[in-house]
Amino acid sequence: MKTSELRGTALDWAVAKCEGLNTYIEVVEGFKPSTDWALGGPIIERERLQLSPGLAHDEHRWSAVRYDYLFDDDLDCFMGGATPLIAAMRCYVASKLGNEVQIPEELSAHATPPEG
Repeated sequence: MKTSELRGTALDWAVAKCEGLNTYIEVVEGFKPSTDWALGGPIIERERLQLSPGLAHDEHRWSAVRYDYLFDDDLDCFMGGATPLIAAMRCYVASKLGNEVQIPEELSAHATPPEG
């Protein structure tokens, strides 16, 4: 699945994988960094993700970027989302796992509902 389309439990599962956490579905259900600032905020700070508001009429009202400071500030990732946390967690996943992520089939239904 495209990282730019991850949301809900599927996005949280991918973040858990990046964090090296146990990714059993029943465990991940309590880990929601894409909606909980107490979980997503420290990742944003640690990974030095930069958040910017987008256009109000755009589906991706927020964007997140990460620069690779080890290599002349090259852009490492750029992702959008309906909320700052969704954009940031997509950017984090993209920087660690790439633009395509293999998610468990049982999470596919959680990956594509409309953002909001």
